[in-house]
Amino acid sequence: MYSQNPNAYGKPNNAPAAATTGFPMSAPSNSYYSTDSYSSEPTTNSQYQPSTLPSYHLRSKPRVDWSTGLCDCTSDVKNCCITCWCPCITFGQIAEILDKGSTSCGASGALYTLVACVTGCACLYSCFYRAKMRQQFSLKDQPCCDCLVHCCCEPCALCQEYRELQNHGFDMLIGWHGNVEQRNRELAMATAPPAEQGMTR
Repeated sequence: MYSQNPNAYGKPNNAPAAATTGFPMSAPSNSYYSTDSYSSEPTTNSQYQPSTLPSYHLRSKPRVDWSTGLCDCTSDVKNCCITCWCPCITFGQIAEILDKGSTSCGASGALYTLVACVTGCACLYSCFYRAKMRQQFSLKDQPCCDCLVHCCCEPCALCQEYRELQNHGFDMLIGWHGNVEQRNRELAMATAPPAEQGMTR
């Protein structure tokens, strides 16, 4: 016969009861664990219930205006003329920067020309890069949606995107890799220690 006294198993008389330890005696009905696979005293604290866990929400960046307007083409007359006569060049330069060098200016410009010759609507291809630019720089969809801007005024849209990249510090004539090398040189010069001056008498 076993003794019914719990102290016979080595439990001290002054031991606190299980209910005062802060753990529930049984798993609550809204918890993520089951009482079938766990003991009557789960190892999860009762204050951390799924309904009381903090929720974190990703905050999107506020949208900003474009640095120049859609019709400010005369602010860069050279680019305006190139875009009117050969928009594939301007688009190729824009696409190379937005693709971060994964596609070259020539390849993007050739694909733009191919789409224009086959479909007659190169704007259906170029509007995706306007959306990509707005996503990278958190720009507003002004004055209307990207597809409508390119369909109604393709040259003005390309000129605006070209100027926007320039105002973000990109040299459009040297491409993505040229801009990376240029910024690396500027960073190396800024972080280089000053040259020690020789002792003078």
